[in-house]
Amino acid sequence: MECALCLRKVPLTFHHLIPRKVHGRNFFKKHYAREDLNAGVHVCRKCHSGIHKLYDEMTLAKQFNSLDLLKNDAAISAHVNWVAKQKSTL
Repeated sequence: MECALCLRKVPLTFHHLIPRKVHGRNFFKKHYAREDLNAGVHVCRKCHSGIHKLYDEMTLAKQFNSLDLLKNDAAISAHVNWVAKQKSTL
């Protein structure tokens, strides 16, 4: 498989589109089904780390809760473009 963001073929991690840290909050319990809370994408470690360094969990949960929203963010896109140029380990 390849990273959903940088498209490199490297070992992947699972990124929850709504971070698990906020799943217990009332807003998310009321407005999202369990399947929605557990939805995510497979990304490489470098992309995953970059996402979490750029934004806190609440921002990710409310503003970047889909793959399209992640891809269309300028800061994440800049990081992903850098990652895409890095050497793949596979």
